[in-house]
Amino acid sequence: MTTPANTTPTVAELEAQEARLTLPHFTYDDAWALGTLLVELARARSAPVAIDIRRGAQQLFHCALPGSTADNDAWIDRKRRVVERYGAASLLVGARCRAKGTTFEESSRLDPDRYAAHGGSFPIAVEGAGVIGTVTVSGLPQVEDHALVVEALEQLRG
Repeated sequence: MTTPANTTPTVAELEAQEARLTLPHFTYDDAWALGTLLVELARARSAPVAIDIRRGAQQLFHCALPGSTADNDAWIDRKRRVVERYGAASLLVGARCRAKGTTFEESSRLDPDRYAAHGGSFPIAVEGAGVIGTVTVSGLPQVEDHALVVEALEQLRG
């Protein structure tokens, strides 16, 4: 089921996306393919985004498109830390909190200057290995950041 880009997906929809977008492998070439695909999609929409792809602690791809700022890099770091800590998409972590009648900030008690459960960071999960990295976009409204990442992963997955 596809959710319109301006509508926040449900927890179940977000969990289904993660399950569906587990990859058979993720190499340096895959990181390049995913990154360049995100750049192409963003440029086609004149989206002022920054894009970051990591495997573990290693940054494999980074690009800042026209209109993005250093603030987008700070948002990337905050959203990425949520995925690294919880092993789930940043939008999903926030949605789970809201579904329980609370906020991420209240329930996690983590420093909001270092962690943000806002959409745009997605776990890179590999079959048989689990979460091995992250792909993050920042510069659009959070649901649109998330949707852009999901669209690119769907195309990469084939």
